[in-house]
Amino acid sequence: MAKAPPKRPNRDSVTTINDDGSRFFLHPADAHGPWVIARRVAAVLLIAIYVSLPWIQIGGQPAVFLDFINRRFHLFGLTFGAGDIWLTFFLITGLAFFLFFTTALFGRLWCGWACPQTVFLEHVFRRVERWIEGDAPQRKRLDAAPWSPEKAFKRVLKHGIFIVFAGLIAHVFLAYFVSIPQLYEWVRASPLDQARAFGFILIATGILYFNFVWFREQLCIVICPYGRLQSALIDEHTINVAYDERRGEPRGKMGTEGAGDCIDCNRCVQVCPTGIDIRQGLQLECVACTACIDACDEIMEKVKRPRGLIRYASEETLAGRKTRYVRARTVIYMVFLLLGLTVMTLAFSSLQPFESNISRMPGRPSYVTDDHIRNQFLIRLGNKRGEPARFHVEALSMPAGMRLVGWETSVELGPYAEESRPLILQQERAHYTGPVPVTIRVRTEDGRGVRERTLEFLGPDPRVFAP
Repeated sequence: MAKAPPKRPNRDSVTTINDDGSRFFLHPADAHGPWVIARRVAAVLLIAIYVSLPWIQIGGQPAVFLDFINRRFHLFGLTFGAGDIWLTFFLITGLAFFLFFTTALFGRLWCGWACPQTVFLEHVFRRVERWIEGDAPQRKRLDAAPWSPEKAFKRVLKHGIFIVFAGLIAHVFLAYFVSIPQLYEWVRASPLDQARAFGFILIATGILYFNFVWFREQLCIVICPYGRLQSALIDEHTINVAYDERRGEPRGKMGTEGAGDCIDCNRCVQVCPTGIDIRQGLQLECVACTACIDACDEIMEKVKRPRGLIRYASEETLAGRKTRYVRARTVIYMVFLLLGLTVMTLAFSSLQPFESNISRMPGRPSYVTDDHIRNQFLIRLGNKRGEPARFHVEALSMPAGMRLVGWETSVELGPYAEESRPLILQQERAHYTGPVPVTIRVRTEDGRGVRERTLEFLGPDPRVFAP
């Protein structure tokens, strides 16, 4: 005997919690229209980019390759070493201010159009679910129906495909850190040979499967902080997915005297992936997916009324006033964005094709012989290019009687190779007058990179050498 479907929660409460406190599982209906098509095209492009970036070769390396094992990070032809991690600050803050700026202007475009959760859930997993189990009414009936061979077949098929897709997403994600050739070798070998990688894939696949099968919209409502940030980022001039209350109210069925354009069909609620009623205004759960726009436009066409009862609009536009795009918050966000981009450009322009690190060797700061005073350092060179490079190390502004020992000739490093060597500064005792700064320059033979580091040459008090 079929069980009764759960009672939909009161619309004034959280949309995914039943009146008794249990989870209300949403079955959003499929929407059709130009906005849905545009979002689907954007999703296909984003998924294609996600899958293809580890395959695309730029300068002999994948377009995006975060090689933590060797402490090298390849981003679109640029190679960053461990010493360049500080540059990520400008990248992250730049993305943050870009997000703030676009949110202040156009609301939650990120959530509805580019967020991986939305892209994969709405355009992969729910597409599979609708293909196998049908649209919302059919899925609800299947949930309520007793177990049968047909129901079991559909559920096994759906969850089997979900596991495959979750595994593929996890494998592509791992490829960003180990490269496609390495991942291919691991996949062909026994899982026990690469237990850590295999364990990561199992855990990642399990998390993705759990998220897209059960957790779903709860990630946006409960975990993601962006919905809560929007109240601080937007104002009455921000363009959002909005319901035109002046035109739609009071609601009424077709033929009701004095009613607005909204016929209270609830189609906008039925297609919403988070189950909200957009007619109650902007809400935390709204991810700006535009499904309600296409659903409402479809109904308006059927009842011979103008489209746009739900549309992209600001509160000012809906109130009959003009929307201002240039205002204090957008100007401030734009200034910080441009400032961040300028600093990031300057920082990236100073990026060197090699790494060099000079440190004083452990032990005594200086060694004294009958004729000389010696300071010992260790220099580590790392070639960040995918081709051999020759390096020269030289000391600048050395005082009289000092010379550099250990780097008299240039050294050649292979692609992405590293080498550490002692670097010794030695000065004749007769010329030593006290601690003195010495600049060490490391440069590539082709002149594409130069780095300088000032060291302090130390020694005992010169008075101990006085006759």
